[in-house]
Amino acid sequence: MNTAELLIEAYSRVPDGIYRVLDGLDPTGLTARPDAEANSIAWIVWHVARSQDAQVAEVADADEAWLADGWSDRFDLPFDDAATGYGQTSEEVAAVRASAEDLRGYLEDVQRRTLEFLSTLADEDLDRIVDERWDPPVSLGVRLVSIVADGLQHLGQAAYVRGLYERAR
Repeated sequence: MNTAELLIEAYSRVPDGIYRVLDGLDPTGLTARPDAEANSIAWIVWHVARSQDAQVAEVADADEAWLADGWSDRFDLPFDDAATGYGQTSEEVAAVRASAEDLRGYLEDVQRRTLEFLSTLADEDLDRIVDERWDPPVSLGVRLVSIVADGLQHLGQAAYVRGLYERAR
């Protein structure tokens, strides 16, 4: 297994798990929140896709699917197109209302773009510095691990919220 194959394997686990979370979930379940300050499944899935989209597009020097493929218009969220979910208020979390079909479609689009980029990588690419705002500066390898780790953590959160929703019904 080479570097690209390893990263593709890791990145493939996030959407596979999210699709299971979304499978058969009704609109009420998508927006259910364990309490008024908690994140909904719709917000979590949007945030996973949106964060991966923005960060991978930046390191790949590519367009974000959010804008280039019309997802921003389709979701029609009441905040800036640059928003990825970081630091959002409870009200902003509640504003993310989307169908399972749209959430899945956006994540599939982001995943396709991500895998295309990952398939081009060689070992030496991972040492390229992609963010000098940190000390030490962040390499491509570190950034890619950070993105997939965040996605896996949020996948667990979405699965937990779905379990709570199903138990309460």
